[in-house]
Amino acid sequence: MAQAPELKLTPTPGQTIGPFYGYALPFEKDNELVNQAHPNSVRLHGVVCDGNGEIIPDALLEIWQADEHGNVVSREGSLVRDGYTFTGWGRAAVDNAGHYTFTTVNPGATDEGKAPFIMLTVFARGLLNRLFTRIYLPEDTTALARDPLLVSLSEADGSLRFDIRLQGENETVFLSYPRES
Repeated sequence: MAQAPELKLTPTPGQTIGPFYGYALPFEKDNELVNQAHPNSVRLHGVVCDGNGEIIPDALLEIWQADEHGNVVSREGSLVRDGYTFTGWGRAAVDNAGHYTFTTVNPGATDEGKAPFIMLTVFARGLLNRLFTRIYLPEDTTALARDPLLVSLSEADGSLRFDIRLQGENETVFLSYPRES
């Protein structure tokens, strides 16, 4: 019996994303990775702007992070918001002033000597594909100085306010990840 030839599939181009988030994606406490009453809770917030500095009122952000001890959570049910289960994932739609907020914990380093960070993904109108960046925390200056990604950049952020600029002057540093071939 002859085998069918192996097909190499190529991905189709991305599609413009949104603005339709308000209909399909919000869920209760989506931006609360921990309850505000958690003893180690922190507020991560900022605004999302375009290249002209105009706010973007309909962007959607997702964060992924390790827990306080640097453990990457591998539990099912990332939508769980029961006040006890930390899943390491959250989603926040910006308000009509472009502002977003998350309630979370400072992540621990996932590897010895590396700086802890929060991975942030941006979805917004006009983007053909989502954008990725990292939010580094200012506490561990030694780890920040040794982190390979940070030392390759010329800028640093020293607070838990993280404004996102999609292009232009002061554009947020975005990362690209190689696709599997």
